[in-house]
Amino acid sequence: MTSSRYRGRPRRTRPHIWVRMVHAVLGGAAGIVWLMLPGMTTSADAPVAITREEQLAPPATTTAQEDDGTSAVDLVLPVAVLATVGALAAYGHVRRVRRARTRTTPGGTTTGAPPAPPPLTDLDAQARSALVEADDCVRASREELSFAEARCGPEAVAPFVRAVLEADGELSAAFRMRRRYDEGHPEEEAARLHALAGMVGRCREAGRRLELAAPAFRRLRDLEGNLTPALETAEARFRDLAGRTAAAEATLADLATRYSPAATASVTGYPEQAKDRLVFATTHLNHARQAADSGRPEEAARHLRAAEGAVAQATTFVEAVHELAAWLRQAADMVPAALTGAEAELSASRTAARAEGEPYARLLHADAELAAVRQELTSGRPHDPLNALRRIVHATAPLATGRTGVLPAAALLTAQAAVAAADDFIATHRGTVGVTARTGLAEAGRLLAAGSPADLPHADALALEARERAELDVRLHGNPYPEAAGHERGTSGAVSGGILPGVAPDESPAGFGCP
Repeated sequence: MTSSRYRGRPRRTRPHIWVRMVHAVLGGAAGIVWLMLPGMTTSADAPVAITREEQLAPPATTTAQEDDGTSAVDLVLPVAVLATVGALAAYGHVRRVRRARTRTTPGGTTTGAPPAPPPLTDLDAQARSALVEADDCVRASREELSFAEARCGPEAVAPFVRAVLEADGELSAAFRMRRRYDEGHPEEEAARLHALAGMVGRCREAGRRLELAAPAFRRLRDLEGNLTPALETAEARFRDLAGRTAAAEATLADLATRYSPAATASVTGYPEQAKDRLVFATTHLNHARQAADSGRPEEAARHLRAAEGAVAQATTFVEAVHELAAWLRQAADMVPAALTGAEAELSASRTAARAEGEPYARLLHADAELAAVRQELTSGRPHDPLNALRRIVHATAPLATGRTGVLPAAALLTAQAAVAAADDFIATHRGTVGVTARTGLAEAGRLLAAGSPADLPHADALALEARERAELDVRLHGNPYPEAAGHERGTSGAVSGGILPGVAPDESPAGFGCP
């Protein structure tokens, strides 16, 4: 413990480096003067008294030895002084530099201190990119997994199905964090930085789970060692899909005669896009077979994956048309029952609503929507059953009491149709779709999977918004498909498996695991 008599005294500051340099110079000067003293003594002109005569002429050798010995002794001390002063100056300089580097006071930095976190904007961009890449990777792995299952069977691919499900779980958690972040939670900057880092960590974990399973999956497919079975599987799916594309085109034409253009707008042009993918697949299937016959297995595998991706996307286009036809038929059958159920719900709420206020305004809005739907049904003109059902559900949701089961069923149907349409569009245009649309779709899918009737209208609205956002991304960045865009990479730069929209044949991604 410091004594009280010294507590109030200021601490003495250590001399600066220039003070040490002055000391070194003075010490060097003193050494030079010392060296000059023996010369000055021997050259003196004063006579020296001699007492003995025999000492007047000493031997020459003895005098020379004494002079040499005297010079060597005189040099030892000044050289030592110079060496000591130089060493002290160098030591002081080294200590000062080291103290300046390691001090923690303002103006210095600590060598062992952790690096400063990246700015919020940089980490936000990193999280967006990680989410897009992880989502594309999971989608690509799922697509390639379907081809492996068609060839090897479900039991052989069961471990890889689990790996994809685990990766999808990590990705879903990352999208939930992104959703809360976009809504402004958390509010503190430090907490928001932590949330962004958590998103990146979740995406990396999703990729790690796929990468762990990737080597075994590659051994299962063995494309470079034995390409023929996988090539035959892809060609078989290609031939089957070519016939289904014509059927989808006929189905869409039939829907156009029965329903309004708005009812089929979500799949308009899908048969034509499926044909484009099939043309792309034809080219790469031929290249894959030629490369395999020429002894270039790596090139053959790369072309095969590109063809498989094209076939997978063409399948999505074709199935989307048939799914929409099923949704419209179910919605058309459900609309009359939904109107009856909505009337029952509104009659129960009408007695509880006051003449003024928000409940009464909602009741008036619901009455107007139901009247408009009835007019559409009785007009005899083509209409959109899904949209009519959606309007009934959204108009009565704030006032519904749950007395009838038809409205929850209608809400489930519209939410399923909206989520499926948004997912199909993002899957087939993912080269240019950003993180906002994907986040909205992920949240809509989560609410749909939860199955709460109160959340189904919200899931439906989120899916519709995600589809609109994805379409906006495509319009802003152009058509990412290489046949229409001249093999230019999509603006997102994200890795997607199989066929990557906007990737030339020699840039096709590796597929499962997305290294």
